[in-house]
Amino acid sequence: MADVNITASVRDEFGKGAARRLRREEKIPAVIYGHGDEPVHVALPSYDMMMALKTPNVLIHLDVEGKKRLVIPKAIQREAIRGFLVHMDLLVVRRGEKVNVDIPIHVEGELAPGQNLVEHVLNSLPVEAEATHIPEGVTVSVEGLDAGDSIHARDIKLPKGTSLAVDEDDVVIQVLAAQAEEPSAEEEAVGEAVEEAPSEATAE
Repeated sequence: MADVNITASVRDEFGKGAARRLRREEKIPAVIYGHGDEPVHVALPSYDMMMALKTPNVLIHLDVEGKKRLVIPKAIQREAIRGFLVHMDLLVVRRGEKVNVDIPIHVEGELAPGQNLVEHVLNSLPVEAEATHIPEGVTVSVEGLDAGDSIHARDIKLPKGTSLAVDEDDVVIQVLAAQAEEPSAEEEAVGEAVEEAPSEATAE
């Protein structure tokens, strides 16, 4: 997994007005919590965080006014339309401890011939992993699968030191037969008109 170094500053102003001021300074509000410590409210550099979050479950070496903390993102709020960061929760972790996280699922391979579709029952896979060795994701092959086939959590090969945090019988991906499109009302009307029209032989 990737890790980055980011510098943060403690904040003591809250509310929408304070958040707008931070955005003008190209910063975002965040809260740090974990291990029974009092939550710490900080301001983070927006660009650095946007780049860091390109890696799922990125490990962040955070410098909060000289105090070092090891954290991972736990909750990320984005603006609905433009997608910029609005707020973040950061969880303090320690080397060697296990944490529950969701990791991305990447699908590869070609389905069996036919009009079939891959449905992601789970968009990400809940796992338990060491805080400093969280997998960036898992790859699942759908090669040759046909309609009605499924991939369960137990079928996914996990990296060493990582275990499922979901029932092993849960369906992760299933293959569905594509549904034929229902004819529109206009198409049905045209079809009925053709059926009802007399043939040339009858007309004569």
